[in-house]
Amino acid sequence: MSLGHVKQVSEDVYAYLQPDGSWYINNTGFLVSRGGGAGVISVDAASTERRTRAYLDAIKSVTEKPVRTLVNTHHHGDHTHGNYLMSGATIVGHERCRDGILNTPMPPPPGIWSEVDWGHLEPAPPFLTYTEGVTLWSGDLRCEVRYVGTPAHTTNDSIISIPERSVVFTGDLLFNGGTPFALQGSVSGWIEVLETVLRPLGAQTLVPGHGPVCGPEVIDEMLAYLRFVQQTARQGHAAGLTPLEAARATDLGEFKDLLDSERIVGNLHRAYLELDGAQRGAPVDLAAALGDMVAYNGGQPLSCHA
Repeated sequence: MSLGHVKQVSEDVYAYLQPDGSWYINNTGFLVSRGGGAGVISVDAASTERRTRAYLDAIKSVTEKPVRTLVNTHHHGDHTHGNYLMSGATIVGHERCRDGILNTPMPPPPGIWSEVDWGHLEPAPPFLTYTEGVTLWSGDLRCEVRYVGTPAHTTNDSIISIPERSVVFTGDLLFNGGTPFALQGSVSGWIEVLETVLRPLGAQTLVPGHGPVCGPEVIDEMLAYLRFVQQTARQGHAAGLTPLEAARATDLGEFKDLLDSERIVGNLHRAYLELDGAQRGAPVDLAAALGDMVAYNGGQPLSCHA
């Protein structure tokens, strides 16, 4: 059974899409250089050994050139667990992406998500890091790797922009058809990044971290959900409700059919911290927030098909 499929989004630029985009089922992508020696630039890896090997096989179906550069959009395991399988590549990421990988259990602790066959995993954090960004070249094609400037989905989100082609790999700044998840980032920061960093690029083709390739209209859908989280948090906080209580009392309305709706609980944990004056990306009680998400899910582990 195929785990994902390749979609060409521009000449020599490809997205690798893994349905259905729910927990730990992410998108990656790659660029194939026509020039000598440059090889392939990969945007992210996948969550399990099996899924990353399938991704590498998909690259081989397009080109025999090796992956020489691997860019991580952020530290989460669905985008980085498989880094080690590209052992010949220079792994590039924000300096906090490196820290995040080194300080995150691999694989995730049991009991939160349904059972997953992670396969063999080894930590392989970026060893070429930046604070603001770096320019990569795929042959003559310029690729701008840019830290978005503030915590959003995480503390270390980067985008890969290809201005000449009006293409951006957004990492998890965009979820197309899935519920955004700000637990380790910032709700207000995410809104700011979408409005002041991503939208002004004017890219017509966006490769989200999860879900189908899309256009800029998905930015508006993301903003609507994040503002809904802020409003829900303000009301729940003012009423003295816990994030879990506020989530249970909330009608998700137009967002009820997004994948992984239990993320509302984690998002409210983050939004409450911001209402209490915490800095963007400040540490959150992960065990409490994830436990509340399981409770919201009827006490059952969160569904993961990775």
